[in-house]
Amino acid sequence: MSWAQAADAIAGACFLVGAFLALIAAIGILRLPDLLSRMHAATKPQVLGLWLVLIGLGFRLREPGAIGILVLVALFQLLTTPVANHMMGRASIRAGQVREELLVVNDLDRVASDHQEPRGAP
Repeated sequence: MSWAQAADAIAGACFLVGAFLALIAAIGILRLPDLLSRMHAATKPQVLGLWLVLIGLGFRLREPGAIGILVLVALFQLLTTPVANHMMGRASIRAGQVREELLVVNDLDRVASDHQEPRGAP
């Protein structure tokens, strides 16, 4: 087996596992009961699935320029997804869209009770 065949086999395995993780994320978004659980299901397996797909694409393309761009995409995804989901979670707690009975610990309860969320556009 040559290096190209081994790289293609690794790429195929990464594509399959990444697609499986994306499927798990989609099922979690549809099946979980509340907003915070759905956000967790969308973030965790989706980011790992994207990383695996990008790794598989790097093994398939085998060009330094393309691998550099794939690394940048992976880093930006890793930096922006947790921040975006954190801000969405805070906004949903402030807007009262979180089911309080499903939370074990709510560190934002004190902050959210003092804040009045404006309704509608200014």
